[in-house]
Amino acid sequence: MRPHPPSRLKLLPAELIAALLGVINIVLIARRSAWNYPFGVAMVCLYAGVFWQARLYSAAGLQGFFLAAQLYGWWYWRRAGTGTAPVPVRHLSPRGRIAALAAGGLATVTVGLAMGHFTDAAAPWPDAANAAWSMVAQILTDRRHVESWPLWIAINILSIGLYASQGLMATAALYCVFLVIAGWGWHQWQRAAA
Repeated sequence: MRPHPPSRLKLLPAELIAALLGVINIVLIARRSAWNYPFGVAMVCLYAGVFWQARLYSAAGLQGFFLAAQLYGWWYWRRAGTGTAPVPVRHLSPRGRIAALAAGGLATVTVGLAMGHFTDAAAPWPDAANAAWSMVAQILTDRRHVESWPLWIAINILSIGLYASQGLMATAALYCVFLVIAGWGWHQWQRAAA
């Protein structure tokens, strides 16, 4: 049996600030604004500590990946941008879709086995799936592929249950908001890529 989640009083301020930054970040992503990245950088730095304290080690480690991805995405989007206009987006090739699905599946199994065997992770398999598929979706977002959004929708659904089960209610609520924004973002990016 796994220990109970940490006290909410220790995590609440950082979690709430990270959640607010996350909402700003995803709204700006859906609007195709490169200004999403400063908010994303601040969010992932805060969430690294929140998730570590909650013993969601895959999610905590994922924040290091997200930090690098935020910096890369910021550079990539600024290169593709046209001043203040939204950045252009495009569809992923069929081969790219297969590669993305294979990468997400393999990473889920690898991280899940490691978290289940080598750590006291609170929820090794859901945490691993969340981390693995988030990496794939973030890369697709950074590369401005429309197909990132359906992945984010699935990840948001998984995240709501995972974070609520660990007592991270502000984060679970954030992912409810993310779910709605992801639907809107998918619609916006599909129209822009058409």
